[in-house]
Amino acid sequence: MAQVVSSSSPMATSSRTLAGRDIQTLLLASLGGALEFYDFVVFVFFALPLSHLFFPPNTAPWLAQLQVYGIFAAGYLARPLGGIVMAHFGDRQGRKRMFTLSVFLMALPTLAIGLLPVYAQAGLLAPLLLLLMRIVQGVAIGGEVPGAWVFVAEHAPPGRVGFACACLTSGLTAGILIGSLTAAWINHHLAPEQVLAWGWRLPFLLGGVFGFIAVWLRRWLSETPVFAQLRERKELSRELPLRTVLAGHGGSVLLSMAVTWTLTAAILVLILMLPNLAQKPFGIAPDVAFLGNSVAAFCLGLGCLAYGWLTDRIGAARALLVGSLALIAATYALFADLEAGGTHFLPLYALTGFLVGSVGVVPTVMVMAFPAPIRYSGISFAYNVAYAAFGALTATLISYLGERVGRMAPAHYVAMTAVVSVVAALWLILSKRNKDKQLL
Repeated sequence: MAQVVSSSSPMATSSRTLAGRDIQTLLLASLGGALEFYDFVVFVFFALPLSHLFFPPNTAPWLAQLQVYGIFAAGYLARPLGGIVMAHFGDRQGRKRMFTLSVFLMALPTLAIGLLPVYAQAGLLAPLLLLLMRIVQGVAIGGEVPGAWVFVAEHAPPGRVGFACACLTSGLTAGILIGSLTAAWINHHLAPEQVLAWGWRLPFLLGGVFGFIAVWLRRWLSETPVFAQLRERKELSRELPLRTVLAGHGGSVLLSMAVTWTLTAAILVLILMLPNLAQKPFGIAPDVAFLGNSVAAFCLGLGCLAYGWLTDRIGAARALLVGSLALIAATYALFADLEAGGTHFLPLYALTGFLVGSVGVVPTVMVMAFPAPIRYSGISFAYNVAYAAFGALTATLISYLGERVGRMAPAHYVAMTAVVSVVAALWLILSKRNKDKQLL
C-alpha cells in the first residue's frame, strides 16, 4: 500500500525506483494530458483569425476580439461543472473511466471546431456553436487535470508521488509549448490570407485526431491500486463525495485553493500573457517575445520535473516554500530587466520559466490533503473553482492594476500569490499536517 508521508518531511522514505509499468503509466498519462491541454489552449493562439471569422464583418476589431476572449473564458467557467460531475463518478465508479472519458470529451469538440462553419456561412449560429464547443472543452479539462493527478499519484510507488505528479504536470505544460510551436509554424509558413481561409482549422483538426489517439492509448492503463482496494474493502464513499468534502474538509479545500491561486497566476501571467505584456508596455520585439515564450515553456517542463524530484526528497511543504520564494525573486528580476530595456530578457525568461515549474509541487500538496474515498472530488472542487475564479479575473485585474500601479503590476500580482503559498507551506511545516497520512 503506497504511503504519503508528512508534507514537511522527505518523501523518499521506503521508496523504490520506478518500474517499467510505472514509467508506462506516467508516459501514457502525460502524453494524453499534453494533447488535451494543447486542445484547450490552442484556442487563444488563434484568437485573432477567429475574431475575424466568427462575428459580423462590420464588428469593431476590438469588440470581436473581446467576444472571442469571452468565449475562451467560458471554457474556464465551465471547468467546475465538469470537474464536480466527473469527480463524483471517479470517486464512486473508478478513476480510469473518467480519465479516459475526459480526453474523449476534449477531442470531440476540438475536432468539431476545426469543421465549424464561419459567420459568412451560418450567421449567428457560428459563434453560438463555437461557444458550445468551448464549454464542452471546459467540462473536459475540468475533469482531466484533477483526475490525472489522482490517477498517477495512486499508481506511484512509495516515495515517488511527488515526481509522478510533477511528470504529469510537466506533460500538461508541454501542451502549451506544442500549441505555441504549432501556431508559430502555421503563421510562418502560411500567408495571412491562407490562415483566414483554411489555415486556422489545422491546429484544431490535428488536436482532435491526436486526442482520439490518446483515447486509444489510455485503454492500456489499469485502474489505480488505491481505488481497487477501496472497492474490494467496500470503503467507497456511501454519500455524495462533494458533500463529505464540504462538511468535513474545509481546511483542505482552502489550502488547495490557495496553492491553486499561485499556480494560476504563474502560468497565466508569466507564460501565457507575458509575450503580449513584454511587447506593449516594454517594447520587446514580437519575435523575441515569442521566442522567449517557447524557451520559457520548455524550461517550465524541466522545472516541474526538478521540483517533483525535490518534493520526494525534502517534502512537499518545504519544496513549495523554496519554490515560492525563488519564484518571487525571479519574477522581480525579469520585470526589473524589462523596465531597464530587456537586455537580459531571454536568459531571465528561461530562468523564470524553470522556476514557474515550482507549480509541480501543487498537485502533491492537494493529493495529500484529502483521503482516498473523496480525493478526486476534493481536489476537483478546490482546483476548478479556484482556477475558474482566478483564471477569469486575472487578465482584467492585471490590466486594472497596470493603469494604477504601473508596468511592474504583473510582478506584484505574481509575488502576492506566491506569498500566499509561502504562508501555506509554513502552516504545513509548523502544523506537521498530513503526518502519517496514507494514500489509501
